[in-house]
Amino acid sequence: MSVTNDVEDFLLHLEKEQNDSPNTLKAYRRDLDAFVEFLGSYYGTEAWTWGGVDRLAIRGFMGHLTRRGLGKRTVGRTLSAVRSFYKFLHRNEIVEANPARSMQSPKRDKYLPAYLDRAQIDLLFQMAEARAWEGRFTDVRNLAILELFYSTGLRLSELAGVNRDMLDLVSQQLKVRGKGRKERIVPIGDHAQLALRNYEAKRDELARTLGKVDRTAFFLSRTGTRIGVRAVQLVVGKFLKEIDEDAGLSVHSLRHTFATHLLDAGADLRAVQELLGHASIATTQIYTHTSVERLKQVYAKSHPRA
Repeated sequence: MSVTNDVEDFLLHLEKEQNDSPNTLKAYRRDLDAFVEFLGSYYGTEAWTWGGVDRLAIRGFMGHLTRRGLGKRTVGRTLSAVRSFYKFLHRNEIVEANPARSMQSPKRDKYLPAYLDRAQIDLLFQMAEARAWEGRFTDVRNLAILELFYSTGLRLSELAGVNRDMLDLVSQQLKVRGKGRKERIVPIGDHAQLALRNYEAKRDELARTLGKVDRTAFFLSRTGTRIGVRAVQLVVGKFLKEIDEDAGLSVHSLRHTFATHLLDAGADLRAVQELLGHASIATTQIYTHTSVERLKQVYAKSHPRA
């Protein structure tokens, strides 16, 4: 079917020419597969082409996503995928116009990310350090994972993807491959450096015991393979549940905590943007909203005439 071929050509373009990450390609494929499926039911038995799809059909698709219970953020991202796809089709003269070009994305609800306050962070590391003190490989590794998350604000996929040659503990810095395979350098704090050195020693012990481990990956499972994203989620999630089971904390909360604590201490917004690897300053500004909301709460509780 030609529509399927066009989608494949677009994804190949993103991979080869724009160097987009595998996660981005997976998201675009999922969004466009849903779009093709909707158009099939929308037009029924009638044959359709990309050039015949109009704004009414795209609006119907957005309504379909909303009825499925998808949030405004997801609907907006899917519309962005359709818009980019049509831009590709128009540039390659497959369609005469882009029907999604002027369509407005749904306004996102204000979202303040969950994060840990200073007392919770202290408790988190007290627990992790107490377990690591016993010297088991997984406990020492888990402390190193938590320290690196909080020290650098890495995304989950970025941490799982850390290789040994990306980490320089002498100069205390890490080369990160972020979204779109863009690279950035982030500093590593003293506490994280110590935890990582202790883990390196345990990693070397594991390599000698097993005889064969993944020589490229930095964080390993007990079997010597690279630790997976899901395994990191389980490790961190277990700690966060012990901190506050009802707070809605996740692995990503450590990234939010990193940014929030930096801004609370007076860090420059542009510097935090660079550290997080955000393409747009607008994405980083959500953390200033978090700080303002917290200040309002403190004011309301503390001021005699609030």
